[in-house]
Amino acid sequence: MRLTVNGAGYNVEVHGDGPPLLLLHGFTGSTRTWDVHVQRIRALAPAKGGWSGHSIVSVDLLGHGQSDAPADYERYRMERACEDIDAVLDTLGHGRAAVLGYSMGGRLALHLAVECPERVAALVLESASPGIADPMERRHRAERDEELAMSIEREGIPAFVQQWQDNPIFETQRVLPEAVRTALRSQRLNNSPIGLANSLRGMGTAAQEPLWERLGAVEVPTLLLAGEHDAKYRALLEGMWERLPRVGAAVIPDAGHAVHLEQPEVFVHRVVEFLWGQLPGWNSREEIEWR
Repeated sequence: MRLTVNGAGYNVEVHGDGPPLLLLHGFTGSTRTWDVHVQRIRALAPAKGGWSGHSIVSVDLLGHGQSDAPADYERYRMERACEDIDAVLDTLGHGRAAVLGYSMGGRLALHLAVECPERVAALVLESASPGIADPMERRHRAERDEELAMSIEREGIPAFVQQWQDNPIFETQRVLPEAVRTALRSQRLNNSPIGLANSLRGMGTAAQEPLWERLGAVEVPTLLLAGEHDAKYRALLEGMWERLPRVGAAVIPDAGHAVHLEQPEVFVHRVVEFLWGQLPGWNSREEIEWR
């Protein structure tokens, strides 16, 4: 469905009724990121006590998929994105949501928990970061992101996608089945140059407020996921583990940055077991590793 919130058009997909699990994709992604996972979650849920009374909501973030791609990069900032997600939930008639975010979507999910805690019932953060604490490192990252944004605008999406998929962080994806890699490339190509460029400028890791010192205020149950072969995000997971009050964590074997893509069945089982254990009406009793 198409929703207009705060003057911007969003593509939103809803499966089922009731309190939602909100899915937030990463940079270059879209609602298509979650197609297989929605099916798997809904298929697994009945075995864990039934899906009755719950829904899954996924959103194309600004500049991605079928949502708007404003010309002003300020419109993409995390604060505005939180306001938009808040308005989407209002429009759909939801009060609180369990929120699952991957990479950029994980950063947004964490911001939502800090800025709008009344909206978040639980968090699943996959390969996510609270931001860059060091000002010098943040400045250098901002410079690199601006160079990449200008390249996207100058060279176009196909050239950027070729460059992006050669990023070392995605090295482990080269062994995925051809059909999976083709679908991922198609998803990345289905974005606009201005949308991706401005997403980097307004919502990139360097553009966001670092949240390291605010993690202690995140009171909802939180599950951290990272891939075994993603050393950078395993380290970030360990750092967040030390600061979040109600946190569980899992490092997924034989996976890199995109755990949901590289180990989809393990990913879905972890998410469902966590939600069933932490939220009223999701009745699993399986234990998650908690600090």
